[in-house]
Formats: sequence, C-alpha cells, structure tokens
Amino acid sequence: MYATKNIEQGDKRSFYRELADQLQGLLQDERDAVANAANLSALVFELVADLNWAGFYFLRSENELVLGPFQGRVACVRIAVGKGVCGTAVAEARSVLVPDVHEFPGHIACDAASRSELVIPLVKDGGIVGVLDLDSPTPHRFDAEDQAGFEALAAIYVAASAL
Repeated sequence: MYATKNIEQGDKRSFYRELADQLQGLLQDERDAVANAANLSALVFELVADLNWAGFYFLRSENELVLGPFQGRVACVRIAVGKGVCGTAVAEARSVLVPDVHEFPGHIACDAASRSELVIPLVKDGGIVGVLDLDSPTPHRFDAEDQAGFEALAAIYVAASAL
C-alpha cells in the first residue's frame, strides 16, 4: 500500500521535486490512465495547500473536454474547446495561469468559490489528450514556479499512463 508523506511547504522548487518523486512512486507500476488520474488528483489535493479543486478533463472529441477524476466539489461535465480556462489551454496548446478568474473573459464558474486557476495541457505524441486543472479560493494563488511544478507532474502522469 502506498502512503503519502507530508512535504514542507517552504521552498517551492524543493516542494515540487519531492511531490514529483512521490508521484513517480505512486504511478510506478500502473498504466491505467483513469486510476493514475484519480491518484494524482488525490495526491495533489492532499499535499498542495490552498486548493479547492484538482482534477482532469479529457479530450473526447476535437471540440469537447469531458470531466475525469478529480477532488473537490462537483464540477462541470463538458467544456467546449476554446471556452473557459480549460478550453483555452487546449485551443492555444499552452498552460494557462489565471491570477483572478473574475478577470478572465468567458471563465466558467463550476465552483463560485474559485478565484484563481492553473490549467496544464496533457501532451501525448505531440497532441493534447486533456488537461490537469487546479483551482484555488485565493486570488493570485499560482505563480510561474507552481506552473513549472504542475507541468512536471503532468508529464509524469502522461509518461506513466496508457492514454
């Protein structure tokens, strides 16, 4: 059985390095994409401070993301590519960091408590297969170090999973 261990929240680079090490261990012998997404969501929700949602949306057609495993309140099930922060990340093929969702045109408010958001595309063989989505109730919760840390976690997930 895998057991998470708490990580000091001080230095972000060290935090994300240790979180990546824990994720590697957690996904080491598992290839199922759904199981791995569920465990990554749980790991992040348990160890990363100040989140109210952590989870996945998967591209199920060229025009639509569909909700995957997550931790947090109930969520929007379908998001059109190009709409909201998640759809924008897919349409623009890049991570999107939003300091204040109230200032993001077209933000989709699945949880009214969310104030900042970070969305990381999941890239497999040069194509986007989904996104990792993080929400916080605190404005300006995420910065470039968080983005780099979550991009590394997303890459570990993609490499470990049969997508």
